[in-house]
Amino acid sequence: MKIGALKHRITFQTIESETNKNGFETEIYKDYKTLWAKVTNLHGKEYFEAAAIQKEKTVKFIIRATAGIDETMRIIFQGRAYNITFIDNIKYENKYMEIKALEVDDNG
Repeated sequence: MKIGALKHRITFQTIESETNKNGFETEIYKDYKTLWAKVTNLHGKEYFEAAAIQKEKTVKFIIRATAGIDETMRIIFQGRAYNITFIDNIKYENKYMEIKALEVDDNG
């Protein structure tokens, strides 16, 4: 892959528990790491497979291999949130990771 293909900025966020002023625990997202990525929509066979299980809002992000990224995180890209559904260490070479993530609806 040409390094110039990684032209979009994405931010990974982790979820943390915090106690609010009333003493209740709430979950909030905090920025973990911002990276360059190649971003593509699903197309062809992948799109139709995702549509069959109502996951047609799935987006693929390709980043350089980075330790600490897991499925409990979410991605912020162009003001939209995406829940990570799958992470693939491409060809087990530890060079690039392909991440599939599902866009979060406005109501959660």
